[in-house]
Amino acid sequence: MNWLGAGPAWCWWLIAMVLVAGGQQYRVVVAQVGTAEARTELADYRLVVAENNRRVAAQARAEEKRRQKVADEEGEHARKKLEEVTDRATAAESAAGGLRGEIARLRAGRSATCDTNATQQRQAGTSAVVVLGGLLEEADRMAGDLAAALERSRIAGIACEAIHQKIRNSGAFSDPR
Repeated sequence: MNWLGAGPAWCWWLIAMVLVAGGQQYRVVVAQVGTAEARTELADYRLVVAENNRRVAAQARAEEKRRQKVADEEGEHARKKLEEVTDRATAAESAAGGLRGEIARLRAGRSATCDTNATQQRQAGTSAVVVLGGLLEEADRMAGDLAAALERSRIAGIACEAIHQKIRNSGAFSDPR
């Protein structure tokens, strides 16, 4: 222990304190470097996540646009078919109006042509023609309305199925069945 006695005790304490402080300073510097690296990694990670989010959002927007385009195309196709059906219904209504006019003419002719000697027979025949004519007119009107409603419903269903099928065939829509 001769070398310890070479200097005063406070010098040895000072040397020990400097060594401990230096060691602590080294630990602080290493921790600061580690923290800086962690912050850099975190910033890089945040950039990667932000880029992935941007890319996924862009894909979702593109898919939505594609689906909307399919729906718009099918909607336009259905609108054209509905216009055709409306035109056909208008033509059918015009023809039905002609038939109703012919029925009215027949009714009027029936009552004018009956001879006066058979009044009872004429009244029975006239009332039958009137009733049957009225029934025919009403049935014709209802049939036209029902046919138009059925055609509109059919076209809407076909358009809906076509949209679903096109989206499903593209692979972007998965059916849980």
